[in-house]
Amino acid sequence: MSKKVLITGGNKGIGLCVSRAMLEFGYEIVIVARDFEDCPIVGVENVTAIEYDLSDVDNLPKLMEEVGEVDILINNAGYMQPKYTYDNYPKEAKEHLMNVDLHTPVELMNLVSVSMKKKKFGRIVNTASIAGQIGHPDVWYGIAKAGLINATKIYAKLLGTDGITVNCVAPSAAETGMQKDNDEARKKAFKAAVVTNRFAEPEEVAKAIVWLATDCPEYINGITIDINNCFYPR
Repeated sequence: MSKKVLITGGNKGIGLCVSRAMLEFGYEIVIVARDFEDCPIVGVENVTAIEYDLSDVDNLPKLMEEVGEVDILINNAGYMQPKYTYDNYPKEAKEHLMNVDLHTPVELMNLVSVSMKKKKFGRIVNTASIAGQIGHPDVWYGIAKAGLINATKIYAKLLGTDGITVNCVAPSAAETGMQKDNDEARKKAFKAAVVTNRFAEPEEVAKAIVWLATDCPEYINGITIDINNCFYPR
């Protein structure tokens, strides 16, 4: 019986690369996203696509009733809002971003861990960001990602004795649709900060996520894999 994987935001960018890789490994995947326009794997065997607004934290238990038990959770969905400044950030925009980027991933960890603990097995991977490590012009995006990195450490400690690993990746800017929200000056500055003067390819980030979700040893738990090409070497 194949394992089931829940991938939020698995319809495009890094998430789509993860979805494709997990399919190649023979996993049953459930993708949750706001829409599936132009998603090339909708309708493919072993793919279930569920339209859901991940800012809706209150109805996540209902979502998980539809999804069912999963063996692997990949909290990949997230977005930034660089058009707002620290001193001009509307309350509604801040709350929406924090729900999608932090509150929903944490609540999904709560929900999926119930069945994982019964099976004494589970793999959880969170997509954080370098923004949560060094600060970011989009202040609430950086705050959310820093919180997700810390939540990864907390839940690794809480769930590790039940055979569940919780890890995360922290990529710098990747060549995805998120770049449309950045102006050219910011994109140029991001590229200049890495040694190869380019964004990460989504496949490069996806490979690390898939490894953490599959072949990663149990003793690797609570860690953050930096994927930033010397932007923030440590």
